[in-house]
Amino acid sequence: MAGVPIAFSEVLNLQQLGVPETSIKHGLTTMESDKWIVSVEPTQVSLVDLQNQAQVTRRPIKAEAAVMNPSSNILALRSGKMIQMFNLDTKSKLKSHDMDSPIVFWKWTGANNLALVTGTSVFHWSADGAGAPVKMFDRHPTIGANTQIINYQVSPDSKWCLLGGISAGQGGGVNGNMQLYSVEKKVSQPLQGHAGAFATIKLTGREDPAQLLVFHEKKVEDPSHKLFVMEVGRDPSKGTPHRLAPTAIPVPPEAAQDFPVSMVIDAKDDIAFLLSKMGFVYMFDIHSGKTMFRTRITQETVFVTCPQESTGAVFGITVRTGRVLRIGLNGPNLVPYIVNTLRDTELAIKIAGRLGLPGAEHLYTQEFDRLIGAGQVKEAAVLVASSGAALRTPNTIARFQQIPAQPGAPQPVFQYFSTLLENGKLNEQESIELAKPVLQQGRPQLMEKWLKDDKLHCSETLGDLIMPHDTAMALSVYLRSECHGKAIQCFVQRGEYDKIVPYSTSVGYTMDYSSMLSQLLFNNPQGALDLAKGLVSAEGGPLIDIQATAEAFLSSNRVQETTAFLLEALKDNKEEHAYLQTKLLEINLIGGAPQVADAIMQNGILTHYDRAHVGKLCERAGMWQRAAEHYTDINDIKRVFKNSHQMNPEFVVTYFGKLNREQSIALLKDMMSRGPSNMQVCVEVAKKYHDELGSEELVKVFENAKATEGLYYYLGAVVNFSEDPIVHFKYIQSACMLGQFKEAERVCRDSNIYNPDEVKTYLKNAKLPDPRPLIHVCDRHDFVDELTEYLYLNSLLQYVEVYVTKVSPAKTPQVVGKLFDLGANEDFTKRILMAVGTACPVEEMVEIAETRNRLRMLQPWLEARVATGSTEPGTHNALGKIYIQLNKDPKAFLTNNMFYEPKVLGPFCESLDPSLAFVAYKKGAGECDDELIKISFTHGLFRDLARYLVERQDLELWAKVLTKDEAIEAGEVAVSEAAEKESQRRQLIDQVVEWALPESESADEVSCTVKAFMAADLPGELIVLLERIILQGSDFSDNKNLQNLLILTAIRADHTRVAGYIDQLDNFDAKDIALICVSESHMLYEEAYSIYNKFAKPEHTTDKEEQVEMQVLAIGVLVDFMKDLDRAKGFANQVDEKPVWSKLGVSQLEEKMAAEAIISFINAEDASEYVKVCDEANEAEIYTELIPFLKMARKNLQENLLDTELIYAYAKINNLTDLEVFVNGPNVANIQTIGDRCFSEGLYNASKILFKSINNNSKLALCHIHLEEYREAVAAATQANNVSTWKQVCFACLKAEEFRLAATCGLEVIKYPDHVDDVVTYYSDLGSFDHLVSLFEQGLGLEDAHIGIFTELGVLYTKHNPEKVMEHCKVFFSKLNVSKVVRACERARQWPPAVYLYMADKQADNAVKVMTEHASAFDNDLFLDSIIKVRNGEIMYKAVNFYLTMHPMLFTRLMEVLEELVDHSRVVNQLRRTGDWALQIGQSYMKAVQKENLSAVNEALNELYIEDEDYESLRKSIDKFQNFNMIALASKLATHELLEFRRISAYVYRCNKKWSHSIELSKNDRMWKDCIDTANESCDEETIESLLRFFCETSEKECFCAALYTCFSHVRPDVALELGWLNGYQHFVMPFLIQNMRQTYDRLHELEDRTKPPAEEDNQDQIAGTYSQLGGFNNGMLMIGNGGPEMGGMMPPQQQGMPGMTPDMSGFAGAPPNMPGGMMPNGGMPNPGMMNGNMGGMGNPGMMGGM
Repeated sequence: MAGVPIAFSEVLNLQQLGVPETSIKHGLTTMESDKWIVSVEPTQVSLVDLQNQAQVTRRPIKAEAAVMNPSSNILALRSGKMIQMFNLDTKSKLKSHDMDSPIVFWKWTGANNLALVTGTSVFHWSADGAGAPVKMFDRHPTIGANTQIINYQVSPDSKWCLLGGISAGQGGGVNGNMQLYSVEKKVSQPLQGHAGAFATIKLTGREDPAQLLVFHEKKVEDPSHKLFVMEVGRDPSKGTPHRLAPTAIPVPPEAAQDFPVSMVIDAKDDIAFLLSKMGFVYMFDIHSGKTMFRTRITQETVFVTCPQESTGAVFGITVRTGRVLRIGLNGPNLVPYIVNTLRDTELAIKIAGRLGLPGAEHLYTQEFDRLIGAGQVKEAAVLVASSGAALRTPNTIARFQQIPAQPGAPQPVFQYFSTLLENGKLNEQESIELAKPVLQQGRPQLMEKWLKDDKLHCSETLGDLIMPHDTAMALSVYLRSECHGKAIQCFVQRGEYDKIVPYSTSVGYTMDYSSMLSQLLFNNPQGALDLAKGLVSAEGGPLIDIQATAEAFLSSNRVQETTAFLLEALKDNKEEHAYLQTKLLEINLIGGAPQVADAIMQNGILTHYDRAHVGKLCERAGMWQRAAEHYTDINDIKRVFKNSHQMNPEFVVTYFGKLNREQSIALLKDMMSRGPSNMQVCVEVAKKYHDELGSEELVKVFENAKATEGLYYYLGAVVNFSEDPIVHFKYIQSACMLGQFKEAERVCRDSNIYNPDEVKTYLKNAKLPDPRPLIHVCDRHDFVDELTEYLYLNSLLQYVEVYVTKVSPAKTPQVVGKLFDLGANEDFTKRILMAVGTACPVEEMVEIAETRNRLRMLQPWLEARVATGSTEPGTHNALGKIYIQLNKDPKAFLTNNMFYEPKVLGPFCESLDPSLAFVAYKKGAGECDDELIKISFTHGLFRDLARYLVERQDLELWAKVLTKDEAIEAGEVAVSEAAEKESQRRQLIDQVVEWALPESESADEVSCTVKAFMAADLPGELIVLLERIILQGSDFSDNKNLQNLLILTAIRADHTRVAGYIDQLDNFDAKDIALICVSESHMLYEEAYSIYNKFAKPEHTTDKEEQVEMQVLAIGVLVDFMKDLDRAKGFANQVDEKPVWSKLGVSQLEEKMAAEAIISFINAEDASEYVKVCDEANEAEIYTELIPFLKMARKNLQENLLDTELIYAYAKINNLTDLEVFVNGPNVANIQTIGDRCFSEGLYNASKILFKSINNNSKLALCHIHLEEYREAVAAATQANNVSTWKQVCFACLKAEEFRLAATCGLEVIKYPDHVDDVVTYYSDLGSFDHLVSLFEQGLGLEDAHIGIFTELGVLYTKHNPEKVMEHCKVFFSKLNVSKVVRACERARQWPPAVYLYMADKQADNAVKVMTEHASAFDNDLFLDSIIKVRNGEIMYKAVNFYLTMHPMLFTRLMEVLEELVDHSRVVNQLRRTGDWALQIGQSYMKAVQKENLSAVNEALNELYIEDEDYESLRKSIDKFQNFNMIALASKLATHELLEFRRISAYVYRCNKKWSHSIELSKNDRMWKDCIDTANESCDEETIESLLRFFCETSEKECFCAALYTCFSHVRPDVALELGWLNGYQHFVMPFLIQNMRQTYDRLHELEDRTKPPAEEDNQDQIAGTYSQLGGFNNGMLMIGNGGPEMGGMMPPQQQGMPGMTPDMSGFAGAPPNMPGGMMPNGGMPNPGMMNGNMGGMGNPGMMGGM
């Protein structure tokens, strides 16, 4: 969309990501920010991560809706009324809540708030905490339940809320309503409009920001659309709120029915975007309210939008299709568009200035000139400030400076600068020009303020201006402008040396610090110190040498500065600075400042110095503590600790923590050996390091020193925390030895650690005068017997009494028992018991007394306890036993005493008197029921038991005596025992019936007894019991519960008595009894009917409503259970009550007696079952009978169904007159539903009336179609203007051959892309191809013709008019769906158009494919143009095969095009597979690409050269390009018939160091020169020797000589001499020998010169150097070579003295120029021309004679 001020693009498609179409709609897909899109699918929730390349995460969650937090990964889910929040990062549920009513809309209004809208209210739910949603406000009546909520906004200050929704309007329109709510004032204001949003902007002339509400207004009665911009929430004290006049929104004529769906604010540019349902986008300027642009971006509705805060763009999603669109401001085009299209200069200037956009420069200039010319200085300054950088130039400043000042007014240039300062920051030139007059006037404070507010542009020039006035301000300017040199000058001038290095390091500025430091050291030592500190602390490491700098300070006798410098330099505590650390401490310890060294060591910042050395220095300085800290040897430590009395005790204690266990013990022993002066500190050490050193060792230290007092104090400090038994025992022992009996008693009493036997033994043997420690030990560890015996035998009886009374009264029984055993006086024992009193445990005392037969002795003590009010059961149990044994009125005791235990005295009494046992058990109040039953059955106490059972009222107890024993029923005991138990049970029941129950006057006792009989399943006995109570006259005869029970028992046990009981009894629960009678288990329907009939009479029921209820229940028995509808109908006629008729009608309805049921409901005037009545009547099709019922029902009910069914009944009986009257009158029928129903059943006339009444023109058109009223159908479709309607009418007209009407409708249908295929299919099925083509040709002229029309017409042309296809594609290519048209062309075999479309659509791959597959589509130029654009490289290789097969003569041209694109090796392989002729065709191509040096290409070309016998080209190819299998080629050429190819083979072997193969080939071809060159190149002695022997064997003397010459460096002299002597070649070998001797001589001479002793005195160093040099030759052995590699690369010395000669490594280069025999100056090398095949040149006699 070039040239327009918005940028629009499709960034994503949800359907392509797998989101189904059905889920892409309002409510299911949400987008709260540019981070996530959430879509709810039937079985899962899809999360699209927009920040991670649209990665889709699908979670198996079933929910109705989901929405993601805009800031964090918090997902809110909704299902029904339940809402939940989940944190996806932590995978945890944050909170959940169950709403009272369904949620119709929800939205995140911020990072922590989720807005929830229900049918009546709006709630806010915070994501923080666990609170429930908070109700904010109720929905306004104008935005009630019939309104669909589509938007909700909250203002930035959270004080205003805007709720928006839409609802159906008249004429098919859509009304919009909004509700603006004030949170502070709690009031609402309704607004008529569809969309709105809040925005915060900065207004010119105001300091506080403006919070604006921007909204769209469309009133129902007014067709115009307006934009409102007004401020909300401003404090009235700050001024009038900002408000713009409403501006009209330019809605296009074709969008008259369109309405906005959302408004999004671009907060970055203060622009509002309004999106409509029909896909239009409007762009507004919020500051002016003007519309800046309008366009249609899509045919679909954008149902969800959100802003992108970083860019100001807007994201939107289209419904169903899922296209994610991005709409944003196209800044460079905005101002030109406003100027050229809108022609709004004022708006263009404001927009350009506010947003800094280009395009308004000439406007600024014109306006500025106008304002200056008019003298409007202030306005001109404002214009310049708003122009961005367009007018802020030196010329503008000059213009203001040239304006003369007005009297009493500031100078214009100051007004200009003031305006610029108000609006932003000055540029460099402006800042300089402003600073000049301000500084001249002496007002630097203004400059300081502007700099602080960042209003000035800092530069070096500005700093230079400020420097003379204020150094600090100038420094600030230099720092901001990065003038590093001048900034450092300021630091120096200000004396801030410590800031120089950090600054220069941070900015990367380098300078000569050494010279600066040297100057400062003499002039300003403190400054030098500050600078040095900065230099060593610089980032990246010190910038100076630390040691040198420290020495410089010391050389000036600056000990203090040296110390400060080294402290700074060594603060990192690096190991490589150990020497400097030691030096630092040394200069202070020796230099008279030990306190400084002490402080340094105290801080612990240095750890790598020489600790032993520093320790000695500290000891010399009398710093004992520091010395001790630095020593590690125990002897040194002991020596220092001789002065421990001068050390801080705390230090001594702490120091022991640094020693190991052995050192600590040894030092402690040493200190303790010097007398008691060190005892206190040793005790402290022992206390602190008790765990580390071990209590046993420490105790030994103190005991060895006989320091009992020290041991006591040490152990006293640790005993409370130690768990070592030795510590506790030794402490007790030392306390006793020192007479500290209280401490000994305390530890004995409180400690749980010591060994009690050991302590007890020690205390007993010690015989302390105070036995209390022993008492506590024995008491705590249960040595009571031993303690009692010890005290008794040692005549310490008073301590016995003290022990039992004060220490442990609970142990009194044990003490008394031991006294009994020791034969103590009983009076003493009684005195002890009386003294202890109630503190002594009774049970244990009684048990001990009973076992020793002394129970009666306890009677006084027990009676005394009772007298004191004791309620202990043990006391009373013991007294009871005594009274029973003494027969002291035991029954009274058992009856009246409330504290004894029946389970104790009961068994005690059984053997003495069973009646007393029964009394005792009865006293147990249920605890002894089993014992009581057993003793009653055993001793025949049935009457007492019966009375007890009645009085207890315990059903479980009754069950025990009334229920038969299962074992008896199972036959597991003897028959006699079973009979005895049954006899006992019968006797008990008789006693209950005859005596116990008749004696009772308690209703509860009677009720419980009856329940017990019921639970025991004794119905016969229960009936007898109840008849005796009720029918024979008693106080309970009229008891309702008993009457109910009697009837219920009879129903269960003997239902023949039920009818009689119903007649005899009047006081029972009729309804409940009747319900039991009709239950499935009894089915006593007549009895139930009798009950209802009896109690429906006035004598039994006086209330009329209850009588009617009984009548209804009675007829319910007849219809529901007895199914006797005739008897029920008679009963209804008899009573003639409306509820009875209603009940009868319901039953008749259930039995499908619809007509009878309708009569019954009419008699009952009951319309409650109208739904079922209508269903049954419809099923039975009795519409005539139904109409009276519906009329009756409408009198009392106003229900949709009633009116709807009445209309349907009229329609079914074809009563159209009454139908039309009813429809046009007031009703609440669902006309649409009943119309659809009639339509589906073929009642088209009735449907026509119904649809016409509700203006449903779509369905009305269908009715006309079915009635064959086609023109009326088209008219109705025009009114409906609905695509589905148009389509149906079109198809109907087409089927009826109304082609003109069909075309009219078809043009409306094909406007919608989704329905084009349906039109084509229907026309095609009917064979109307010409009409179809004509229809789409007409569609090309539509104003909103879309791509589908052009595409489908192209497809139709391919089928029915092929000659127009190419022209259509070329004319309308940009409007075609290329893929669809191409497929059609391919189906129709229209290959040229297909190729054209592929090429035009940049689908070169497909274009090439078509041309290769179809010969008619091939065009060489087009093919070559396409092949270089393909994306799939495989197509290029297919093209190679295609050209080789179909167009071989064009292959070279193809490869010229593809040369840079293909793999040449692969192409060569293709040529090989095709055949040898293909290689011949590709030869020129391969020569062109051989420069790539590819093995496949080289081998192919080499093969071609061999085949063509072109050995020269082959040789050149091998020399230049050696990337091929050379060995294979050599093997192939070795047997070639041509000599040159065999030479090439030998050459290739030679190049690959296959010397033997090469030489053999050359030998066979007698190419002696090649043999000699190859052997020389091999440098292999064996190869060369073999060749020499070959020459000797073949008598090739000249070749033998040439080989010796050429291979001189590699031939051993002995070999040459041997071969020459054996074969008589002395003359031929002589040159070699002469040269070898000369070379040997030169080397020896050189060696002698090098090893010759010095001429003067012997220099041992030189001699040693000489021998070392000699040792470099192979371990001292002098090796003389022939100039080969073993010479170590040495140049023969004679060559150095022969200027002009080229050094030669042959060994003959040392010969003079006119060497005998005609040897050549170049070292004896013959002319190359002499080295022919037979070496004939070597036969010169002159040369031989010279030898």
